[in-house]
Amino acid sequence: MSEYQIFLQERDKIDFLLQKGYKMTNITENLSGAFVDFEKNDKKETLHIVTPEGRKYFTVMLIKQQKEGA
Repeated sequence: MSEYQIFLQERDKIDFLLQKGYKMTNITENLSGAFVDFEKNDKKETLHIVTPEGRKYFTVMLIKQQKEGA
């Protein structure tokens, strides 16, 4: 699978959780990518983002989330 296809899957998963009302609460980055925690009420989901484009995308969405909360 191409890196672009992997990014599209990551983007779709991020968008799905955000549309369901989840909020990003914690990000842990290491050499194998980024682990992004999403929470909604008592539910918690964690996504492993491995592509550079995916990391850029969740960063943009995090900034958007922070601006909406301000």
